[in-house]
Amino acid sequence: MQLNFKEIVTATMILFAVIDIIGSIPVIISLRQKAGHLRSGLASVVALVLMILFLFLGESILSLIGITVSDFAIAGSLVIFFIALEMILGIQLYKEDESPSTASVVPLAFPLIAGAGTLTTLLSLRAEYQVINILVAIVVNVALVYLVLKTTQRIERFLGKGGISVLRKVFGIVLLAIAVKLFRTNLGI
Repeated sequence: MQLNFKEIVTATMILFAVIDIIGSIPVIISLRQKAGHLRSGLASVVALVLMILFLFLGESILSLIGITVSDFAIAGSLVIFFIALEMILGIQLYKEDESPSTASVVPLAFPLIAGAGTLTTLLSLRAEYQVINILVAIVVNVALVYLVLKTTQRIERFLGKGGISVLRKVFGIVLLAIAVKLFRTNLGI
């Protein structure tokens, strides 16, 4: 096992695209408005742990309980689909708990950051790249996620209510398309 800069950069870019933390800003703002406060550190650490555990144990855990990677991806696509519907239609499907720390874990850390798309991507990356390089890519992405989570209030002030509303609808449609693609790809349609 040795560090390979090219593998690290490629894996980092792939994970960055799949996690899509920039595209998730409207969802994060919406979650913060519902929960009152999101714990950026907690969400980042939980996402990091989930990704690392899934990198090493994902296929084994899924096969142990009789679930294929495709089944997992389809389930995740449905969660993403409902989050997208909330964004587009301005409705509330996800009922928040009283505890803001819960919102930091579900749905922020999972499935938004470390969701089915991210976790299945990790399994794909493992087939092509050395584990050490994927681990570095995960850490880099979680650091970027943490940075975005910490600055969402500034972003929200910069965009204003109108800008956030437009951004929420646009990214809701993008998120909906990602959910449909993830569903279709893993269903084999």
